[in-house]
Amino acid sequence: MGIFARLATLIKSNLNDLISRSEDPEKMLNQVVIDMGNQLIEAKKQVALSIADEKRLAKQVEQEAANAAEWERRAMLAIKAGDDQLAKEALARKKEHDGLVTAYKDQWNKQKQAVEQLKTALKLLNNKIEEAKRKKNVLLARKKRAEAQKAIQETMSGLNNASAFETFDRMAAKIDQMEAEAEAATELAEEATGDTLAARFGKLEATAGAEDDLMALKRKMGVVPAEPPKEVAAPAPQQVRVAGQAPAASIQAEQDELAAALAELEAEEQREQARMKR
Repeated sequence: MGIFARLATLIKSNLNDLISRSEDPEKMLNQVVIDMGNQLIEAKKQVALSIADEKRLAKQVEQEAANAAEWERRAMLAIKAGDDQLAKEALARKKEHDGLVTAYKDQWNKQKQAVEQLKTALKLLNNKIEEAKRKKNVLLARKKRAEAQKAIQETMSGLNNASAFETFDRMAAKIDQMEAEAEAATELAEEATGDTLAARFGKLEATAGAEDDLMALKRKMGVVPAEPPKEVAAPAPQQVRVAGQAPAASIQAEQDELAAALAELEAEEQREQARMKR
């Protein structure tokens, strides 16, 4: 093989590879369906022409049969007129038309069979095109599904890449650094304003119950002994009053009431005696 032939083969193979890689399945399928539709239109035109030829041949058969009948009528007319020579010429012309009838009828029969075959082929072609359209939709759906799966796989491959997780770790460390710097700045501001005492009390209040909670959990786990029960304080002694014995204050009040009643009674008696003396 010469150098130019080898070079031509190399260029051709590279062009074929470039065309294969640049082909879009969706565009190619759409174009194939369009081409098949155009072929169907051309096929319909050819079938229509064949049907027209069939009808033309049928009319020619009818016309030649009519011509043969007309010359037979003329031959009969010549016989009636007693002109046998003219009748023979008319019969010869009739025979020519009969031959044309036979020839045209043979062509018409063959054309009729061809038209039926073309109609059948046209129906098959139409069915094939409809099947191709349905298959095109299925293929396009498969193509889109494959593209989606490929995109997902590429995304997953990108996530599995260590550099992506390194980026997340670096960003997390950066955010931690920013938070630490913000807390340090807040602490320095409090020290500068002398508000550390309030911050210490706030921290103490936030962790006040931590020791109690820890000790309660240790007692629950049995790590430390249980808390001893608290002693109940004895109630304050109350004064006990003997039944039937009234307090001294109550007795004195009763005596005062009795003395007042006796004094009032004596005063009433004195007023009664004074009135009787009058």
